[in-house]
Amino acid sequence: MVGGVWARGGALAVLTAGLLASASMTTASAADLGGDCCADLEERIAELEATTARKGNRKVSLEIYGHVNQSVLYWDDGFEDNVYAVTNDNARTRVGFRGKAKIDSDWEAGYRLEIGIRTANSKRFTQSNPIGNDTATDVGLDTRDAYWYVKSKTYGAVSLGTQAAATDAITETNLTQTKDFSKYSDVEDTGLGLFLRSSGGGLSALSYRRLLIDSGDQPGDGDRRQDSVKYESPTFAGFSASASWGGDDYWDLALRYAGEFGGFKVAAGIGFLQITDGPETKHECQSRGGGIPRDEDCQHFGGSFSVVHDATGLFVNAGAGTVTDDVLNTTARFAGTNADDQASFWSVQAGIEKKWLPLGKTTIYGEYYDYNGGAINRGVAAGDAINIAGFGASSIWNTGLQVYGFGFAQGLDAAATVLYVSYRHVSADLTLRDNATGVLGNADIEDLDLVQAGAIIKF
Repeated sequence: MVGGVWARGGALAVLTAGLLASASMTTASAADLGGDCCADLEERIAELEATTARKGNRKVSLEIYGHVNQSVLYWDDGFEDNVYAVTNDNARTRVGFRGKAKIDSDWEAGYRLEIGIRTANSKRFTQSNPIGNDTATDVGLDTRDAYWYVKSKTYGAVSLGTQAAATDAITETNLTQTKDFSKYSDVEDTGLGLFLRSSGGGLSALSYRRLLIDSGDQPGDGDRRQDSVKYESPTFAGFSASASWGGDDYWDLALRYAGEFGGFKVAAGIGFLQITDGPETKHECQSRGGGIPRDEDCQHFGGSFSVVHDATGLFVNAGAGTVTDDVLNTTARFAGTNADDQASFWSVQAGIEKKWLPLGKTTIYGEYYDYNGGAINRGVAAGDAINIAGFGASSIWNTGLQVYGFGFAQGLDAAATVLYVSYRHVSADLTLRDNATGVLGNADIEDLDLVQAGAIIKF
């Protein structure tokens, strides 16, 4: 009996000693970790936090978004051809940050910062410059958006900063994949920085895009980015209105619609833009040519629509616009000449977009663009390749541009990617006026062929 008690007591003593030793080892291990058994985990969390994008506070959200849109572009100006690797400026590579915070059940505040990125410029490259970096903003980084807003579900939104005008892209409404690589209205983005080539092979100092209101943008469309105040209404029955103002000085109004009925998806927009004063404005009138800042006074009016039939995938995109320049005939170049102070365009893109493959939507389309421009406040030197024989220094009296093309795109939904290829044929018309004699003559310009292939991947 006594032996049994001692035996049990000895076993208990051994168990107790074991527990004490284990506790001692655990304490020692914790001490090795700096006195905290979770220190290693905390260090790992701190490391992850240091390398992860995070919001500045717990009240305002942060979302990072963007896309990469790179391509190869083949061009043939009738005497020379080449292939360049370029950023597709139809929707150039970009990265952005946006967020918002709820104020109450009706109001919120938010912001947007967006940076554009061009490694090479699809609308500025030339026969001798494959990068297209003639100015500081042609390649590299540029600010697309930097604004804050306050929004009410009841009353709409007010925003302030660098942002799109109310009429931005009003002539480019598009419900299909082509909006990212082949805009049917803004044709300058695909290779129109190339210099005009004469029928004799000479290379002009004037580029194709200079025939389009000198700036390359289409009539009727607001500037992409401008320092402004903008108001956007709530949506009523698919309709929404917006207005913006910026110095020195412009203002615009736009009305848009988006909806579905009868098996069709429909989007449309119409807008008016007034530009006054503004030798430093980013907008363009025909009177602001030759890179010379001057007062401006012009009115833009434009619109567009996009219709897609759900069942068949058939679609039509169409746009048109006009601009009238009230200052052109007061400039030294055209005073007393009664030069044409209006320019207009119309364009259409039609095709089919349907998900025939599980990969994503397939788009097949054709397009046509027609521009008819008046005079532009820009000169052509006496020795320029496209100047008329016997002319001295001349001025641009009238311009025209016709573009037809077609293309194909394949979406890859699993990778948020669209592969694309497009072809365009460009013909230019140019009437010059000899500055000394006032005689008019038509320049003989070679046609231009363009093939672009690439991909856009969104994140």
